Amino acid sequence: MTKDLQFDPATIRELAQILRESDLTEIELVDNDMRVKLVRQVTVAAMAMPVAAAPSPSAAPAAAAVPAPAAPAAEVDADHPGAVNSPMVGVAYLSPEPTSAPFVTIGSKVAQGQTLMLIEAMKTYNQIKAPRAGTVTRILVESGMPVEFGEPLMIVE
Repeated sequence: MTKDLQFDPATIRELAQILRESDLTEIELVDNDMRVKLVRQVTVAAMAMPVAAAPSPSAAPAAAAVPAPAAPAAEVDADHPGAVNSPMVGVAYLSPEPTSAPFVTIGSKVAQGQTLMLIEAMKTYNQIKAPRAGTVTRILVESGMPVEFGEPLMIVE
């Protein structure tokens, strides 16, 4: 790199913001001889892929453990102070496996950084973590439900 090349800090900040707000993990900007590459490290836990199966008598108790959503997501503003919004487009899962207990239920006390649910995007399971400590007061999605970027998933107050 030569001394006459200079990077615009504002542009780099904008690119970093795009990484934070999207499900992108890498951005590269090339302009003549100048090249800027930003990479975001994403940690994803290896999970068994949920498989839809016909209900069996033994599966009934596990299915009952998954809480029904408290209200449709459309009724909650994404700007609600306790809203946990989807960082990506994908399919939401409330438990690590179809027959497992959910990560959280309504009334659960959660710590900041605790896993609330998974969102599967492109065959990768992404942990959605609590942005703050509090109590889960509403679950706005059902397991297996498709979600959009910015859609409210849960309320933690």
